Amino acid sequence: MDGANQSEGSEFLLLGISDRPEQQRILFWMVLCMYLVTVVGNVLIVLAISSDSCLHTPMYFFLANLSFTDLFFVTNTIPKMLVNLQSQNKAISYAGCLTQLYFLVSLVTLDNLILAVMAYDRYVAICRPLHYVTAMSPKLCIWLLTFCWVLSILYGLICTLLMTRVTFCGSRKIHYIFCQMYVLLRLACSNIQVNHTVLMAMGCFIFLTPLGFMIMSYVRIIRAILQIPSATGKYKAFSTCASHLAVVSLFYGTLCMVYLQPLHTYSMKDSVATVMYAVVTPMMNPFIYSLRNKDMHGALGRLLQGKAFQRLK
Repeated sequence: MDGANQSEGSEFLLLGISDRPEQQRILFWMVLCMYLVTVVGNVLIVLAISSDSCLHTPMYFFLANLSFTDLFFVTNTIPKMLVNLQSQNKAISYAGCLTQLYFLVSLVTLDNLILAVMAYDRYVAICRPLHYVTAMSPKLCIWLLTFCWVLSILYGLICTLLMTRVTFCGSRKIHYIFCQMYVLLRLACSNIQVNHTVLMAMGCFIFLTPLGFMIMSYVRIIRAILQIPSATGKYKAFSTCASHLAVVSLFYGTLCMVYLQPLHTYSMKDSVATVMYAVVTPMMNPFIYSLRNKDMHGALGRLLQGKAFQRLK
């Protein structure tokens, strides 16, 4: 049997972070609670923005899409993780593993690109307020979002197709919570130099270019805010960016810990970092964006009151 057939006919074992039953039970309930909070929080954000005409602006349009992406992201990984924590059979098929990998890569990339577009939106709103309506027209917003989706899909396809070239003929035990690129490459028994080189080169371009763009945007935003004469005006301008900055810091902080390093240095501490961006970041985003946002508070209140009123009727 050749290497390709060995790979295609194989199964991987997702052993998770711990093999101790008592720890697995604790992890199960922790992850389940975080998953439910993530789903409810992001669904509420999407519903509140879509149902409230006051929030039909570019900033909230991209926020709704960010919440939808996070919702899709956790649904791609967490249910399988919960099943594995409760089941003796921790196997995932070769096709299932590649499918999970494709959506993982695509959705993380999409999150990254949407955050960059949101930074541009804040730049225009603060540095060019008189041109905001024309600069961030509905047509441009749809075009930017389409570009983000297309680029994410293509990057996910390239990474997944490159993974089909890899042969797995040894141990297929993955001490991890889902099929992640670095973990799979460490199980390979074929030459992975091409995969590693392309992964590092494209990863740096896909993730560091938007990061550089966001840094440049915020340098100009900070300059514009410092020129505002009143302290109240400075606070109001900065408060519109604070939530985005917090999400970007959390997202990139955990992502860089995992991906921007040589393959042979990947270790269990990076598993914890991946759990952070796979579970904690999507859960925190709704709280960060709605915590001190009066518009979101009002929209969520009207949404929940409307649902309660309908039940009373």
